[in-house]
Amino acid sequence: MNRHLLAGRYGPDDQISIPSASDEQVTYLQLVAGEKSLDHGIGAALTSLKALGVFPSEIGLDLLVLAAHVHAADTRISRAEQSQDSWTREIRLVVPVSDPNRWNAAAQTIKRTLDFLTGDRWMIGFRSRPERFAEIITPPETLLPPAFDTVSLFSGGLDSLIGAIDLLEQGRTPLLVSHAGEGATSDAQNALFAALKKQYSGNVFDRLRVWMLFPAELVQGVGSENSTRGRSFLFFALGVFAGTGLRTDFVLGVPENGLIALNVPLDPLRLGSNSTRTTHPYYIARWNDLLGALGISGRVENPYWSMTKGEMASACANPSLLRALVPHALSCAHPSNARHLGIKGRGIEQCGYCLPCLIRRAALNAAFGRGNDATEYTLSDLLAHPLDTRESNGQQVRSFQFAIERLRAAPHLAKLLIHKPGSLADETLRLDQLAAVYQRGLAEVGQLIEGVETAPD
Repeated sequence: MNRHLLAGRYGPDDQISIPSASDEQVTYLQLVAGEKSLDHGIGAALTSLKALGVFPSEIGLDLLVLAAHVHAADTRISRAEQSQDSWTREIRLVVPVSDPNRWNAAAQTIKRTLDFLTGDRWMIGFRSRPERFAEIITPPETLLPPAFDTVSLFSGGLDSLIGAIDLLEQGRTPLLVSHAGEGATSDAQNALFAALKKQYSGNVFDRLRVWMLFPAELVQGVGSENSTRGRSFLFFALGVFAGTGLRTDFVLGVPENGLIALNVPLDPLRLGSNSTRTTHPYYIARWNDLLGALGISGRVENPYWSMTKGEMASACANPSLLRALVPHALSCAHPSNARHLGIKGRGIEQCGYCLPCLIRRAALNAAFGRGNDATEYTLSDLLAHPLDTRESNGQQVRSFQFAIERLRAAPHLAKLLIHKPGSLADETLRLDQLAAVYQRGLAEVGQLIEGVETAPD
């Protein structure tokens, strides 16, 4: 196990010495390509927003630079190699920013946010940018505000699609924000955005889509990490970064159904590394603490926290459009399984049996009725034969069966189980609603998997 220090540098002449402990492996993250162009998609994001008339604040840019450090550390430091328990890493960041005093005052909030999100132990420090990078943002040439009146995350999934449709049907002009991932994710984002532009051609809404990749050998002698629990920090940071350019109070919408947002462990084994917290209420609350500490006049909100995925689909403001676009929305955790299994004639599609696929299938059955989900799934019929609980196509179904049976036998447990993934101290006024959405979400999945047989083969 090694402790890791990742320190950012603005150009080859930025050679400030960063003190390190004897047991820290030091990695420098070069933020500049060429003479003054910001690297890792940050400069491209600024250019894209400038073309849309959006000019983020320096603090907003700092936030994206911080997120780049987090994303680099999260994806380029192997948990298996670099932790004592195959999960918890010790990571220190030193980030060059425009106003270190303001950022240092927010450091503990950032640490709490990241510790909760990824399960690692983070330390966060800040220093001043070099003088020639003291001001990076080009001032706008007009006093007119941008056309956008809100920001919404747009992942290419079903929930973010519903969020975008609902905003557009309300006459809002959202700036949709995407982190471009691997091929299937990018394909979904592109297809859905093109379809929305065609449907709402009279609306000037647009999107910011950013690639952020780091070389596999960034951290010398250390393997990469594929769990990407910290990706949500980058996703939120992109949204806030864009929001600071609206020049008014803004809301960053994070469309996510309540069952996934809570992400209560389905069985006693589904804890820690197997339970993500990317839109958990505690995590969103810490983001709002961070924006307050930084003086950013925005808020992060999940408008669907009290709804199941099926309820979101049923209540979508343009149901015919949603039904037409459902096959293009990507929910799957394993979209390339059909290709890897060598199934001829199939490209990238949804597996049909991972946790998000099961919740999606249940939601569309609840909203549209059985047999009306036009999505192609690798495992198309859950009832065709018994599912092996030692294989991936049976494990999640059995976990859902366990959770549903447990709650059916003791419904009062819902009010206790919702606290398992993390603190709900910020949610004291809506605990009953959170417990209720958890119960209804499991009931949706229960309707889907009723009669499915699972057993070790």
